[in-house]
Amino acid sequence: MPFESVRKAAEADFPTRWGHFRIFGFVGTRAGDVSDPGCGTTSSLAEPQEEMVALVMGDVASAPPIVRIHSQCLTGDVFGSLRCDCRLQLELALQTIADAGAGILLYELQEGRGIGLMPKLQAYALQDKGLDTVEANVELGFEADCRVFELPAEVLKLMGITQVRLMTNNPDKVAALETAGIRVVERLSSVVESQESFEKYLQVKRDKMGHLTDEAEPAGR
Repeated sequence: MPFESVRKAAEADFPTRWGHFRIFGFVGTRAGDVSDPGCGTTSSLAEPQEEMVALVMGDVASAPPIVRIHSQCLTGDVFGSLRCDCRLQLELALQTIADAGAGILLYELQEGRGIGLMPKLQAYALQDKGLDTVEANVELGFEADCRVFELPAEVLKLMGITQVRLMTNNPDKVAALETAGIRVVERLSSVVESQESFEKYLQVKRDKMGHLTDEAEPAGR
């Protein structure tokens, strides 16, 4: 469902162990009926508003900046879960931006690939019984991935960004930005070192969701 409006709600200094950022808060308001039966009533798509945080470092206007679209993962990002590679990818993105001296991290509040925190924990329980991440979501009545990545594109437009070097292994993120009119001039890999605890998780992302495991590549894939 498209957004009727997107606005900047807040901006402040934000020092981190990777360097000094500016932190921005954005709110997108959807138009019309926001229900999405395929993703259930608890998904982020069922909410009339969606919030996003952007961490911005350096000059992002003079050249296509490094951009990472990172979906919220409380269990990984905050608690350091090794069921997934989310925290490792987040830290890799922040370090890559810091090394370059400029870039944007867009942090989407789409927990559990958009299904929400409690359903995600329920999916964990099903995974403990042998289902993979895709099968668990489907068993709970959701799609394999409920994210649509509309708000990141609108936020980039609001910031005046029309071209990016996108740091991702997910082709859907590339397609979403380009469909929205944001040119991806380069895809940068966000592959992290696999660990035994999330090896199957990565295999499912590759085999069932089409995630990439190769190195960075230029546009025109």
